[in-house]
Amino acid sequence: MLTRTAADLGAVIRDRRKRLKLDQSTLAKKVGVSRQWLIEVEHGHPRAELGLILRVLDALGIKLDADSNPSAGRGVPKTAVDLDAIVAKAKKGKP
Repeated sequence: MLTRTAADLGAVIRDRRKRLKLDQSTLAKKVGVSRQWLIEVEHGHPRAELGLILRVLDALGIKLDADSNPSAGRGVPKTAVDLDAIVAKAKKGKP
């Protein structure tokens, strides 16, 4: 699944943070941002600074794949995250 919006990316960040059992304050301190900034990102704030977003992704172990020509035969790793399910859950407003 492609992450196309800030809300999609925020949902992925929130899901991974929760899976790692990190609260917002702990992650914010680790990255060097305020808890309020992280809350806004998780809610899809569209104007977050890219450098800070990349630090959050790194802190959570989320890899960003910018492959513009993915091979059709490439298999999905067994540890893949179901981004479609994460985004659908976030759109339904479930915690």
